[in-house]
Amino acid sequence: MTIAVCIDDKNGMMFNKRRQSRDSELIRDFVELCGDGKILISSFSEKLFADFQDRVTVDDSFLDGAEEDDICFVENADVTPFAERINKIILYRWNRHYPSDFKFTFDLSGYTLTESKDFEGSSHENITREVYVK
Repeated sequence: MTIAVCIDDKNGMMFNKRRQSRDSELIRDFVELCGDGKILISSFSEKLFADFQDRVTVDDSFLDGAEEDDICFVENADVTPFAERINKIILYRWNRHYPSDFKFTFDLSGYTLTESKDFEGSSHENITREVYVK
């Protein structure tokens, strides 16, 4: 499976059970990057994909049921228990430091950075997309 995660400069993902930030251009970039792939999200992320409802499957246990070719947008879950099944990781870096109490702790050793792209978001001057492959 492929996972996509948004993180700050210190690998923060959430603070006080809320996402650190949201950006419509990031979501647009992600959906475009997925092509025709099946995108799985939790109900927590559903608002972010309001313009792309036809492209996503909402399921709060989406990581449990994700298949090899599925693409999972993860905001509020630890992906470490699924490490053996993750073959690609898409990191969106906010390039800022936000308060956080939930972090991305996944070990990227064993993965190779294959792509890095900077783009301007709707709420951030610079967002970096990195793609890591096992």
